[in-house]
Amino acid sequence: MRKLFAATLGVLSAVGGFVDIGDLVAASQAGARFGMAHAWVLLVGVVGICAYAEMAGRIAAVSGRAVFDLVRERLGPRVALLNLVASWLVTVITLAAELGGVALALQLATGWSHLLWVPVAAVAVWLVLWRMRFELMERVFGLAGLALLVFAVALFALPTDWAELGHGALRVSSAGESWSVYWFVAVALFASTVSPYEVFFFSSGGVEERWSAADLAHARSNVLIGFPVGGFLALSLIAVATVAYHPSGASLDTLDQVARPVVTALGGAGLAAAVLAFFAVTFGAALETGLSAAYAASQYFGWQWGKRVSPREAARFHSVLLVGLLLGVLLLMTSVDPIRLTEYMLVLSAVVLPLTYLPILVVANDRNYLGDRVNGWWTNLLGALFLLLIVAASVAALPLAIITRMGR
Repeated sequence: MRKLFAATLGVLSAVGGFVDIGDLVAASQAGARFGMAHAWVLLVGVVGICAYAEMAGRIAAVSGRAVFDLVRERLGPRVALLNLVASWLVTVITLAAELGGVALALQLATGWSHLLWVPVAAVAVWLVLWRMRFELMERVFGLAGLALLVFAVALFALPTDWAELGHGALRVSSAGESWSVYWFVAVALFASTVSPYEVFFFSSGGVEERWSAADLAHARSNVLIGFPVGGFLALSLIAVATVAYHPSGASLDTLDQVARPVVTALGGAGLAAAVLAFFAVTFGAALETGLSAAYAASQYFGWQWGKRVSPREAARFHSVLLVGLLLGVLLLMTSVDPIRLTEYMLVLSAVVLPLTYLPILVVANDRNYLGDRVNGWWTNLLGALFLLLIVAASVAALPLAIITRMGR
């Protein structure tokens, strides 16, 4: 239990990255349409994000500086500006999607339109970021997100054929649909597991917690506990959707449909746990994305930054944070469907992934910053192979989105 509490930054990063509104949608849709045929995507995502999050945490611990801070210095202002613009736009769109997810969770709980809850959600996120201590924020929303374990519990109450479930996870199949749609869903699910904001938040959070080289073991425990937990939760979503929807070929388009199998299995208690889980993971992801947008901009321009720093001392950091929230609210108040917004966000996220992960690999091999703590040959091999997958997903994302009409 002490290790779990020590790894709450990793749990929050992973819950926000693996099971935010993007994965609630992508993982559940993948299970409903293709069964367990995309389980391998989550496995690859867990291994890759663990490798790069470990690099980002090591960079923060050894250098005392966040990843984006060093990207500008190491790669130059022009390359870093391209990185900033692309990642900031995607992060703000992601923030809007997460606020929409919070609003949908509250709609599920109350029956009131999600549009009524959007401003409430934004104000609540801003208050938490303004007033709640960083460590408390980690523990409250990181651990509350573990309520999503209710989906794993529901599998035991549903008519689950465990042998078939396991066999399906080992088989790559288009389940009667076109292979282009299969690969589009794979790319979207992959993008949801390795969202750019995850590593920015994780490394900046390490600086906020004042990690040093003596904290490297702590940083690795954050990675090796938090991110596999997030992957397991996402796998549970796929499995439940597989059992409940795949045999009938039913489509899945709403958050209510994601929760319905848990309600069938566990009744009112299941619904309460599912609503809590949806709220916690989307709210936690909104915290991450809001901070990540402000972190990236402030670190690029050399402004004072940090959740620990008062608005008076870091006015521009807190202003960027507030602007991101306002833009998110304005986008949602156009009545755009948060689920549809999430689908477009995942495609854009896939496109810009190389701009996030290549600089991390470069900085993690620079002895000027890390001394003898640079990557070893095994980490570089793993990082290079994963980067090739990221580039492939980036290149394929837009053509697949066009060919399949967003997987329709």
